[in-house]
Amino acid sequence: MENRAQKYHRERIEEALREEIVALVEGELGDPRIGLVSLSELHLGPGGKTARAFIVAAGSDEEARQSIAGLNAARAYIRHELTRRLGLRQAPEIFFELDRSEQYGGRIEELLHRIEKRRKGS
Repeated sequence: MENRAQKYHRERIEEALREEIVALVEGELGDPRIGLVSLSELHLGPGGKTARAFIVAAGSDEEARQSIAGLNAARAYIRHELTRRLGLRQAPEIFFELDRSEQYGGRIEELLHRIEKRRKGS
């Protein structure tokens, strides 16, 4: 179990990583595959050696896949820049994943609405 100081340090690192990744993705990556994307969540792994970045991409599913492919192609550059900008000895390995929580939430809402409609109909 993490003590309070370790938890606070971990949260500060996560926030710094999030800010720098957003800055890099929004302004410095020139890959044409990367469309309009935003970082929704960042989870630092237990040892701090890995991080999962959840990306919300605008456009079709194919455009979203292309954006994730572009981000994954730029992982080494992003990691190098994080090390340099944050003064870290070693930046975590970053894994970009498509965040589908909004789509899942919309589907759940639709299903709940249908159930409610059936209850009122019977």
